[in-house]
Amino acid sequence: MTSSFALASRRLHPEDPEWEARLALLGRFHLEVRSRKVVISPSVQRLLALLALHPEGVTRPFVASALWPDLPDRRAGASLRSTLWRLTRSSGRDGLVDAGDSCLALAPTVGVDLHEAERHAASLVSPHDSGPAPLPALAELSEDLLPDWTEDWLLVAREHFRQTRLHALEAVSRHLRDGGQLAAAMETAMTAVEAEPLRESAHRHVVGVHLAEGNVAEALRHYDFFRRMIRSELGLGPSAGFRRLMAPYLSRPLDP
Repeated sequence: MTSSFALASRRLHPEDPEWEARLALLGRFHLEVRSRKVVISPSVQRLLALLALHPEGVTRPFVASALWPDLPDRRAGASLRSTLWRLTRSSGRDGLVDAGDSCLALAPTVGVDLHEAERHAASLVSPHDSGPAPLPALAELSEDLLPDWTEDWLLVAREHFRQTRLHALEAVSRHLRDGGQLAAAMETAMTAVEAEPLRESAHRHVVGVHLAEGNVAEALRHYDFFRRMIRSELGLGPSAGFRRLMAPYLSRPLDP
């Protein structure tokens, strides 16, 4: 019999036509099987989300203890078996999870938006990238990983993806600005600011686009907005690099 880990290693590419199910974890949880939405219980949602974070597969005891940390091992294991049964019943298929005797993994025919977004983000920040990705593909970088969920096992993965997508958004904004696509560059930079309002590098990209447009007043206004916000929230000022960027405009003589 093929192991869970061997099956998980054969994950398909996003464009592969053999996807039978699509699992969305960015923003709100959503599951489709053969293009039809499937409504599943919260416990089944948590199981699929946890497995999606470990595409290489994980042991049954690990899953049981992560999903039911307050239960004794025996009861947690029974809850896991019950959840797997409910998954099969609600989805009408037993192929969403590769359930081995000791390990569990998502089936290789389940596509996960998180995995695709991570691959996309990696290509955007790659030094070998020849240019920015098309803007419509950036929609996947506008949402956090299940932002309304509070599970402990999700926190590190959520922060990891948040940092990944912020770096990708900034890289795209820089590419677009350098290519003269200033409106798109501004939209992308503002998406990064909205994702993390206290992130200075995102604000620098906004200011950089204003300056590229020749909108010095807008650049100064946004710089002052960031300066006041970070002072109020953190008791800090802009970095030396940000101040140097704005120095030629802050120190220019008054118009006669």
